[in-house]
Amino acid sequence: MLEHLLQQNKDWAKRQVERDPAYFDRLVDQQTPEYLWIGCADSRVPANVITDLPPGEVFVHRNIANLVHHADINCQSVLQFAVDVLKVRHIIVCGHYGCGGIRAAMQRSPSGLVDHWLQPIRDIARLNRDELEAIEDDDKRFDRLCELTVEVQAGRVLESPIVRDAFERGQELHVHGWAYRLTDGGIRVIADNMKRNGG
Repeated sequence: MLEHLLQQNKDWAKRQVERDPAYFDRLVDQQTPEYLWIGCADSRVPANVITDLPPGEVFVHRNIANLVHHADINCQSVLQFAVDVLKVRHIIVCGHYGCGGIRAAMQRSPSGLVDHWLQPIRDIARLNRDELEAIEDDDKRFDRLCELTVEVQAGRVLESPIVRDAFERGQELHVHGWAYRLTDGGIRVIADNMKRNGG
């Protein structure tokens, strides 16, 4: 029954009300986030926590290795809802150094659906083989692949018909590519303020 989690929930809700009696009243109102976060499902990289944003401020989609598959109806539905309904102004694709998905893609350890899911990372590695093979340290090579993957995924967001249509309408929208460091909690900007709304 996971009683400890249910008890922790009660304790957390009580603390929120003690600190801020209107906390849950505000959450009931319609969410109006400015940000869509497309991040890795890694439990160590929660969007609200690492950006110090309260609930309601960031709309989140997470998957293994923060990939943007054009055929992924889940990702594309989140993207469309964020852009067309919530009218977010910023889309952030955030990877993280030390990503298990990046490492698994290169070591070919997974099988089945995960192996298929991670194929775009292997494609990125193949296209950047010379640069990556010149990096002798495995961890640094995987971290560089993380950055390249973020850059490509941000580009895929820009290529999406949903985003292209928004630009065509003149909607203000910016796409950012970030990488989070588990070692110190910092975020590195990989690709910033990518936009194509006539400029």
